[in-house]
Amino acid sequence: MKNFLIYGSNGYTGELIARYAAERGLKPILAGRNAGKIEALAKRFEMPFRIFTLEDKEKTDAALQEVEFVLHCAGPFSLTSEKMVEACLRTKRHYLDITGEISVFEAMAVRDKAAKDAGIMIMPGVGFDVVPSDCLAKYLKNRLPSATNLTLAFYGLGRISHGTQATMTMNIGKGGAVRKNGEIASVPAAYKTREINFGEVKKTGVTIPWGDVSTAFYSTGIPNIEVYTVIPEAQLKLLKLSRYLGWILATSPIQSILQKQIPNGGPSDEEREKGKTFLWGCASDDEGNKAEALQFGMEGYTMTALTALKISEKILDGNFCTGFQTPAKCYGADLILEIEGIRRENVD
Repeated sequence: MKNFLIYGSNGYTGELIARYAAERGLKPILAGRNAGKIEALAKRFEMPFRIFTLEDKEKTDAALQEVEFVLHCAGPFSLTSEKMVEACLRTKRHYLDITGEISVFEAMAVRDKAAKDAGIMIMPGVGFDVVPSDCLAKYLKNRLPSATNLTLAFYGLGRISHGTQATMTMNIGKGGAVRKNGEIASVPAAYKTREINFGEVKKTGVTIPWGDVSTAFYSTGIPNIEVYTVIPEAQLKLLKLSRYLGWILATSPIQSILQKQIPNGGPSDEEREKGKTFLWGCASDDEGNKAEALQFGMEGYTMTALTALKISEKILDGNFCTGFQTPAKCYGADLILEIEGIRRENVD
């Protein structure tokens, strides 16, 4: 029987994916380095488990050889993904993760040939970042094949997890990023702001280095990309302040203090049930033509579990594309519409 491995399954998102997998009758192997938490989780869901660190190549390879692929959920992925993807290349097993970090997407893109030679798919970003936005980007490109500019924005109603906050805190001093003429360009934090009509609500968005700055280019070929999100005014001020104090915020002593202040866990089931996500996108070309659309869905962590498992089920059925892939590049713009509760509509 074909199966997969969830590494980092004791983290907030990994555990949520394991729970949703159990509800679907799946029995993935749960794995990580925390023996107590992994064993307890495996017992709760009646799933097999393995305990190993990514530094232990022998145990990592042995675990991967039992499955078709790994769903890597142990972040920050800029620190963990390289070891896991190297193991996948050694064992010729597919690699998925739930990252949102541009540096990880770009590092994976470089491994395209190695993945094709190994006959495997490397697909980072199978969660809320970047499945829904990647599909929206591809949809807009399909509507306007001549597009040279892409603007995406998202607004999420809900609380973020410890892991997400830890990654954001780690990157606080690194500024922003956009794509210009096909290349990723560094820009100041909170580089631009603009009002965005999400259909049900209008909000002021600010540019952030969201994963689509990397992935949407591979999915669509559009050379100029900006991504916006909506954040509280206090956080916007902190972002702008980081332009001048970023180097201090990035130092080890300050990072240590900031990381210790992050609360554990993530949103409760009740909070996730109440959460929503709104996406807006616009593609335009040099002649002034444009295509604009909205996308509506459930809370982000719930969506991550659903999209990660949807792609996992496709691979188990033998449906995959070798090499470095983005969700929409391999599975098309309508992949997100396979998730019940997702709605998309044209603006123009």
